[in-house]
Amino acid sequence: MKDAVIIVATHKKYEMPKDPVYLPVLVGAKINKPSDYQRDDEGDNISEKNPYFCELTGAYWAFKNVKSKYIGLVHYRRYFTTSSKRLKTKEERLASILSGKQLQKYMDKNYDLILPKKRNYVIETLYSHYDHTLHIRPLDMVRNIIEKDYPEYLKEFDRIQKRHSAHMFNMMIGKKRLIDEYHKWLFDILFKLEKNVEKEDLNKRYTKFHQRFYGRISELLFDVWLYTNFPETKKELENRYIKIKELRVIDIEDTNWLKKGLSFLLAKFTGKKYDKSF
Repeated sequence: MKDAVIIVATHKKYEMPKDPVYLPVLVGAKINKPSDYQRDDEGDNISEKNPYFCELTGAYWAFKNVKSKYIGLVHYRRYFTTSSKRLKTKEERLASILSGKQLQKYMDKNYDLILPKKRNYVIETLYSHYDHTLHIRPLDMVRNIIEKDYPEYLKEFDRIQKRHSAHMFNMMIGKKRLIDEYHKWLFDILFKLEKNVEKEDLNKRYTKFHQRFYGRISELLFDVWLYTNFPETKKELENRYIKIKELRVIDIEDTNWLKKGLSFLLAKFTGKKYDKSF
């Protein structure tokens, strides 16, 4: 597809899509091993924050340095697909990744954003799931920032936290002007959070795994931005309307659902926080 770049955030060498619409980006390039991928420490960047901001250092690099009309972010092990089939092997999953030609069709239909289908937590709200599995203090600090600096977003922030589903993974593809608008808002909040975290020495109190809360919190902020600016019901939309396509997300590698489920139950009923990703 012409004039589109989808960055693939990765911290290591991995099998990448062959489609030229995808640009592998080595996130945390200042600290991760060199590769022949595009580095996120060139131009205007926050590469050194990668241990805390995760894939967001790649998102920031694209926000500041990529000039394409359409832009997107996926993960080296997680992609969009149009397939509804059960994909059993790694080879089948790689072959099913959204292509530039497929993306072009959505853009020709004037879609503004492509997002993951919402992830459902069923028995938990977004807030309670975060509270059971991770440390809640940084998320509460974000609410305070929004209340002070972005009060028009507070109602939606509180509403989203009571929900059982959201667009997750920090994955999206769309018109750059729109994604830039979101990132400008997001990073302003996260940089303010960073200053508050320093005052409370939270990074000294959390393990390396739990220090990565900036990337996790951003997953809970996207819908806050989206539905504040573009309300869900057309009756409310008036002149603020965007066309959104939700696509299935596939994991290239198998997920151990049994282990993940047991870890969640331990977190919910015993207070044992997660200690690694799944």
